[in-house]
Amino acid sequence: MNVSLNRYLEQFVRDERVGLLHQKLLQRTRYICICLEDIYQSQNASAVLRTCEAFGIQDIHIIEDKNKYQINPMVVKGSVKWLNLYRYNLPQPSRDALKHLKNRGYRIVATSPYGNNSALEDFDITKGKVAVFFGTEYSGISDTVRNSADEFITIPMFGFVESFNISVSAAIILHQMVMKLRKSEILWQLSEDEQNEIMLQWLRTTVRNADKIIEQYEALHEHTENKR
Repeated sequence: MNVSLNRYLEQFVRDERVGLLHQKLLQRTRYICICLEDIYQSQNASAVLRTCEAFGIQDIHIIEDKNKYQINPMVVKGSVKWLNLYRYNLPQPSRDALKHLKNRGYRIVATSPYGNNSALEDFDITKGKVAVFFGTEYSGISDTVRNSADEFITIPMFGFVESFNISVSAAIILHQMVMKLRKSEILWQLSEDEQNEIMLQWLRTTVRNADKIIEQYEALHEHTENKR
């Protein structure tokens, strides 16, 4: 039903805008997703969302343990409406997120400046889907994530500071991973069903009074079906 509903909603959008939506949809991926664990600074949270949208990352998983994830509209600048956000909270948000992602075939990749980690430039994107975990600004990833991670990566640094700001780290890591992914032979694009699902989501945010128009469409569709 999504396909026919999407075509119906597209009638209420300028052709140029519809073309742009389809163009951006082809650039989206779920091969890489981002997981944010207990981030408490809204500027950082929002900057990561904006970076994900810019690099075509569709899914962001948000773990709320001690801190509620806040979005700063001045930083995110509307990018959140193009993304899928998944929230995990009590009782065991980190464990729930890890279980959800592992069940869907994701490698758990933790970011950490310490320990025996692989350098970002050496990371093998072809080994399977990637869920990249970023920890809280103060203490990094939790022991739960650290003990469950399949791999660890670090960004090489050459100054006195020991780590980058989380939003900077996300931008650097995503740039490297996305460029590697697009140069590979991996089928990283969304499936046809996923494209239809996300297009409907985007059209809902684009078309004025979309919910009312969808109600009218569904009523018309039901009436047509009943007459057969």
